[in-house]
Amino acid sequence: MIRWIFGMLLAVPAFVGLYYISRFWEFRLWGRDEFYGLRPQGGYVGQWLRGSDFAPFELLIWAAGVFAVLSILQKIYDFFSRSGH
Repeated sequence: MIRWIFGMLLAVPAFVGLYYISRFWEFRLWGRDEFYGLRPQGGYVGQWLRGSDFAPFELLIWAAGVFAVLSILQKIYDFFSRSGH
């Protein structure tokens, strides 16, 4: 049960964060102004790549980043779940 809770504590914030920086974020959780420097509409990958030669590959770059982040989180989860045995 503790491992499940630990996994959720890793996975849920990662999911929300990765979804927020993607172009697919559609929610406006706050008004027009920035909230602690965060824009209400998300879409940071496109903003970061705007004006560069990599802008057409925004989705591919986001997917590669998601894969990397999830791989790192899996390694962290495996490390901590093994150390308890």
